[in-house]
Amino acid sequence: MASAPLPLFYNGLEPLSSETHADWRVRPADTAPFLIGQHAVPITVDEFALVQRFMPIVFSVGDDAIPLALMGLNEGVNVFMGDDGKLIDNNFYVPAYVRRYPYMLARLRPDAEELSLCFDPTSETIGAFPDGEPLFDDGQPSEITKNILGFAESFEQAGARTQNFMNELRELGLLMDGEVSIQPDGAEQPFVYRGFQMINEEKLADLRGDQLRKMTKSGMLPLLYAHLFSLTLMRDIFARQVQQGKSPQPELPTLN
Repeated sequence: MASAPLPLFYNGLEPLSSETHADWRVRPADTAPFLIGQHAVPITVDEFALVQRFMPIVFSVGDDAIPLALMGLNEGVNVFMGDDGKLIDNNFYVPAYVRRYPYMLARLRPDAEELSLCFDPTSETIGAFPDGEPLFDDGQPSEITKNILGFAESFEQAGARTQNFMNELRELGLLMDGEVSIQPDGAEQPFVYRGFQMINEEKLADLRGDQLRKMTKSGMLPLLYAHLFSLTLMRDIFARQVQQGKSPQPELPTLN
């Protein structure tokens, strides 16, 4: 497993074992230090309706593009998190990818058919603590472990739906290089943000009626408009960066 690149946030992966971790416990965390300065977080299509209320939804560049929620317009900037790792505003939707950490389902071997529940051993929320919720009761998964596994399984299922959605976007040729221009009051030049992908509205408008009906029935069309409507929040993120003294730069780092 060490040879494969680790997902965002994870510093390592270790399979959860009723033998090795028989006495381990989980304790709640009131901070998310791994999220400080993280400007983009992967999301699933299941979350578009909620995410678009708070953050712009864009797509990463490259052939294996995924949906992302922007928490800042520049690398190292997260306008929703304080330097203490706490949310600045509690009226906020935290993406499932963040809530899943430090757990995830992974294959222990490349040829393995089943996914195993793993965790990041560097996390401070799981360990041989004297307090907290036990992971195992008499060698069996505790209720909290069952809940963790259930959430991880739901996330994998949402991830599969998201992959299908992205495959359809590519087949329809609806993705294009994104560009958003923001002209602040008093600035001589606009800030132009690139380095991401977005839906091509012209191609969307030119789709045949049968294609649109199919997309409406599948629930795909509302997702596209959730993404497009969310792009207006780019200006809100920009304003937050200015307000927080996190000077905006004229271009997003390439999101891939």
